[in-house]
Amino acid sequence: MRVALTGGATGIGAGVVDRLLARDHHVTVFDIQAPDSAVQRWIKTDLGDSAAIRAAIEEVDGPFDALINNAGIPPRAGEAERVLRINYFGLATFLEGMRDRLSPGASIVNTASRAGAHWRANLGEVRALMALDVADLPGFIAERGIDATRAYCLSKEAVIAMTLAATQSTLARGVRMNSVSPAAVSTGILPEFAEAFGDRMARNLARSGRAGTAEEIADVIVFLASPESGWIKGQDIVVDGGMSAISLAEELGL
Repeated sequence: MRVALTGGATGIGAGVVDRLLARDHHVTVFDIQAPDSAVQRWIKTDLGDSAAIRAAIEEVDGPFDALINNAGIPPRAGEAERVLRINYFGLATFLEGMRDRLSPGASIVNTASRAGAHWRANLGEVRALMALDVADLPGFIAERGIDATRAYCLSKEAVIAMTLAATQSTLARGVRMNSVSPAAVSTGILPEFAEAFGDRMARNLARSGRAGTAEEIADVIVFLASPESGWIKGQDIVVDGGMSAISLAEELGL
């Protein structure tokens, strides 16, 4: 396969790259940082800058058999706008620009998060974000009092909702799209998530017994990108070591 991947230099993305290369796939990475692995091509890309994303896309022709939208940053105090620019608007801009560079039958995989699980409850705000022009983002954040942690959750809620909303139109183009929602993953940015989510994350880790690994999440992403998962379409696949199941069982009194 020929695969385009955002955020392939570290963490989950680096794990995806290693697995793709081990299977002799051709990998093009779009990232502001160079990947350590010997990918076929790296295009330096600031995924928080729409103009930079469009310029990067112009450097490739395709067709690509898989598109993996993995780039994202954790919630950092004072960076609500940057979180939303990269995690949602950057992903959406890259996806839209790459649509015509996908081969028939291609697979799109969007990295969301278990932090986006409450997208239905927050649908009004999710819809407002998805309808927003990126130039109006600062005012949107100020008006709603969105901090970095809420920005992160909102960005992932929007990724899940977008994946669902685009399923029918994507299938009409002969392409399928899914999202993956990891919980806490043991990468270099895990401490930042621990600081942002505090006791909630600690409780969930206690329930599951440990954080996931980048490799475990990468395995799911690579499977969804491959033809072997061809009948999985429009789904958000939660990979969380049982956290969601335990929480739901408690909520339902099971």
